[in-house]
Amino acid sequence: MTSKTLSDLGLTAKGNANPVITGLSVDSRMVKDGHLFAALPGSRVHGGTFIQYALRMGAAAILTDAAGAQIAAQELSASDAALVITESPREALSLAAALYFGQQPQTMVAVTGTNGKTSVSTFVRQIWIEMGLPAVNLGTTGVEGAWQAPLAHTTPEPITLHRTLAEAAAAGITHAAMEASSHGLDQRRLDGVVLRAAGFTNFTQDHLDYHHTFEAYFDAKAGLFARVLPEEGTAVINIDDPRGLDMLAIATARGQEVISVGTHGADLSIEGQRMDATGQELRIGFGGASYQTRLNLMGDFQAANVMVAAGLVIACGADPQDVFETLPSLRTVRGRMQLAATRANGASVYVDYAHTPDAVETALNALRPHVMGRLIAIVGAGGDRDAGKRPLMGQAAARHADIVFVTDDNPRSEDPALIRAAVMEGCPEATEVGDRAEAILRAVDALGPGDALLVLGKGHETGQIVGDAVLPFDDAEQASISVAALDGGLT
Repeated sequence: MTSKTLSDLGLTAKGNANPVITGLSVDSRMVKDGHLFAALPGSRVHGGTFIQYALRMGAAAILTDAAGAQIAAQELSASDAALVITESPREALSLAAALYFGQQPQTMVAVTGTNGKTSVSTFVRQIWIEMGLPAVNLGTTGVEGAWQAPLAHTTPEPITLHRTLAEAAAAGITHAAMEASSHGLDQRRLDGVVLRAAGFTNFTQDHLDYHHTFEAYFDAKAGLFARVLPEEGTAVINIDDPRGLDMLAIATARGQEVISVGTHGADLSIEGQRMDATGQELRIGFGGASYQTRLNLMGDFQAANVMVAAGLVIACGADPQDVFETLPSLRTVRGRMQLAATRANGASVYVDYAHTPDAVETALNALRPHVMGRLIAIVGAGGDRDAGKRPLMGQAAARHADIVFVTDDNPRSEDPALIRAAVMEGCPEATEVGDRAEAILRAVDALGPGDALLVLGKGHETGQIVGDAVLPFDDAEQASISVAALDGGLT
């Protein structure tokens, strides 16, 4: 068991108390003798409310802000636990967790953006592994690669994050790519991670239920370059996105080296692109030279994701030629423009995680050049999330698909019918089918030769959240079952 003093963790307590810390906790129920308990401000309840329980469990030190200390003033005055009060306890916890666990993979990168984080981090890991390097990616799909572990959040809280990074390093992992969510950045979860490079994909509407305004959402993501990536790091930025130049300005002001990515005038540019039935041919420009390669990936947005990934690997010191030679081996991320099934008549069914208006539009536009016939879409929206995007998602589907089915996503605590009605406002001509399995079956049944179906919203998820229950549901599996049932493959 790791033990370090409070000062070893960069923390100074009132009265200069310096106890030995045997562990870190943010959940008072997990506190053990000698732990540092971080009582953090929350959206509903301040962690200071739980300080009394942490003290009863044997906490040796409490990290909180002035409000938290005030909440538990009586209990703290009667305790000999060390008290650390700081204006930013989340940041202090992140830095303390990094020092407590003590190691991470030698080369680390992070990527932020509304869409594409999982794909980019996965592609970075795949490129590194193709180059013979022990690598992982961390995020929405857990820890994948040469070492694996589950994760509950895209960007885990600092204790889990740094424990995971230390375990990965101990297992011999030298390279890691992680997703930097806006929530994780806003809550300072990455502040103790030492990055070599950071990437930006795009910026569109999402998570306004948490951030409330576009600028607050953008500022959270910009924190990756304004605060987390060190000045000597390299920023890899998609300048085709309207906010890419804003992010580039932030990186430049910090003195960071920049590799811009895009289709025109970028350092790493897509000079030519030709789609076919199973992928695309690319002509890439970098450093005054041109390279031709193939991507066995559907959609132009995947090419943009691959360019950010390639830029991050190059930023970490890899030879560009070696990086580009790995690109034909890249495989799609589960639930990201994933080919789930093919009907006997040749029609294809794809599954994609697109759950914002821009992502729906991008996914449908990206698939269109690969499809000879009609493009059918299934769309829905999650409950207890940004309600303003629901009709916009319907509009995006109606604009870019020939046939639209509106169904349930993860309704959570909301009335599914009301969510569907909001989506239908944007696509009144769509067919409404509440049951997601039935919607997929009916959409698959509508597929003719040369057609394609894109099931949007849940991607890699293997459950559907209805109320407090998580019901088993996998879009790709359901698509396969539907095709088998309709084409006589089920007995």
